[in-house]
Amino acid sequence: MQNKFVVTPYFLDEPVWPLLDLADDDYLINQPLLMGEDTQSRMSSLHRPLSEFVSHTVLVGIRPVSISGDCCSSIGVLAGLQKAGVDASLIWFDAHGDFNTPQTSPSGFLGGMPLAMLVGRGDQIMPAAVGLRPLAEEKVILTDGRDLDSGERILVEQSRITHLANSEQLLDYSLPEGPLYVHFDVDILNADEASAHNYPVKGGSSSSVIRSVYQRLAATGRVVAASLSSWNPKLDRDGNTRRLSMDVFEALLVDEVCLLRLADTGL
Repeated sequence: MQNKFVVTPYFLDEPVWPLLDLADDDYLINQPLLMGEDTQSRMSSLHRPLSEFVSHTVLVGIRPVSISGDCCSSIGVLAGLQKAGVDASLIWFDAHGDFNTPQTSPSGFLGGMPLAMLVGRGDQIMPAAVGLRPLAEEKVILTDGRDLDSGERILVEQSRITHLANSEQLLDYSLPEGPLYVHFDVDILNADEASAHNYPVKGGSSSSVIRSVYQRLAATGRVVAASLSSWNPKLDRDGNTRRLSMDVFEALLVDEVCLLRLADTGL
């Protein structure tokens, strides 16, 4: 499947201009005028064009690939899939649960809430701004979510989402049927390999494990959209986290036909 990339160079509503360095000539840059007096309104200014990009790209038979500075951009991606009539299951790779609500979050940090928002929990201002319908919790797999706040942990345990504590389980886990949307927060990678994050968490999956999991997902031929929440470029002084993250991400985006050819040749 052909990929079309869009880069949203923001962390919430704050610019992260170094992300523009990732963009090739054929990438779309999502850099609209941010409107509104509050953070969520300005973020919705980013999510609306992202949603339109995803919808249009899917409808012409191309896979949308979103790269941004935070996980809230997934709101725009999922809304775009819904506009295109795609009922996808979501596989969420993240060191954190992103399942907080305003009632459970110790800090009120919006970046810790997008997965909850996607399933209709907590504040629905940003989902409503792009016309997002809540995703059924049964259609969500969270992995590895190794760092959960106490109230957030209770929400996850009481929810109907599937929480796999170890990403390696996805190598033989029975995947949902139908289209798949994969979200990759690069802080899921083992902190010893990739550490340039705003909120690093000890442990995590090795890059080789995540790469193998992504190869398995790519081989299904059912990954209809993918998104990446990036590292902090200011902390990535040697560029290692960027290189490792993008290398792993590419394993998810390889055409399934190419994977079959490689298998046939024994490579």
